[in-house]
Amino acid sequence: MEYFTPEGTEVKASRIAQGCMRIAGLSDGELDAMIGADLDAGINFFDHADIYGRGRCEEKFGEYLRRNPSARGRMYIQTKCGIINGKRYDFTEKHLTESVEGSLRRLGVERIDVLLLHRPDTLCEPETVAEVFDRLHRDGKVRYFGVSNHNPFQIELLQKYVGHKLVFDQMQFGPAHTGMIDAGLHVNMTDRASVMRDGMTLDYCRLHGITIQPWSPFRAKAGSYLGSPLHGRLNRALRTLAAKYGITDSAAVIAWILRHPAVMQPIIGSTNPGRIAAAAKASGVVITHEEWYDVYRAAGNSIP
Repeated sequence: MEYFTPEGTEVKASRIAQGCMRIAGLSDGELDAMIGADLDAGINFFDHADIYGRGRCEEKFGEYLRRNPSARGRMYIQTKCGIINGKRYDFTEKHLTESVEGSLRRLGVERIDVLLLHRPDTLCEPETVAEVFDRLHRDGKVRYFGVSNHNPFQIELLQKYVGHKLVFDQMQFGPAHTGMIDAGLHVNMTDRASVMRDGMTLDYCRLHGITIQPWSPFRAKAGSYLGSPLHGRLNRALRTLAAKYGITDSAAVIAWILRHPAVMQPIIGSTNPGRIAAAAKASGVVITHEEWYDVYRAAGNSIP
């Protein structure tokens, strides 16, 4: 596993992170095997959210840490807040404070390594967010801060008031979800791909040293594209890469993401130890410039 230090941090993070959205229903043995596979593969960064499993995912992770207290020193824990029952967003002082306290309690830890604002709250008062972040950091409850699904001007607005560097932006990205790439390739065109949907988040993050965390890298609109007959050309391209580099198709996706010069830390979500170990092998694979574009086009994306 390769490691990197996100700008603005002193963290030595694995290039691949583990998402914990699906762990609520795992048995203790299954969870132990999953996290053990992560750590054995060198994955030391774990992504949560207070809404995953309505808090049960954080609780399960906390139960694991109580069974394996020495594991805490081998991992970084990130969680997200701001979504209320899938119905609204809330960046008020009350909700942010209560959310962090709840996550700390469920996880059974004294400090969260990274806290992300999950989705933009249009009623956000950035001065309030700044005050809450300052207090959480001062009290030793959160070390670093970031956002998820935010565009450049939303980040700029927050960063104007927040004294702590926003170090991550978690965005969906993969061969079948390339909005961050398309408009930059179709500059001065009038086709559908030229429509700028995210304010050039990719280039903004590169300019400002913000690490992008691609979520759901294996998903298309109709679900996973891996092995799907709806994405035959893409799967053939991934199999070609996999065969060349001796990795799995899913690892080929991760290698494709990591090949981009933007600093990215893709989040996998598998709970299967074998698949975790296989995906981790992408860390040491560097595909060629031509191979990257082959996969991009195979996913149905056009080159002007």
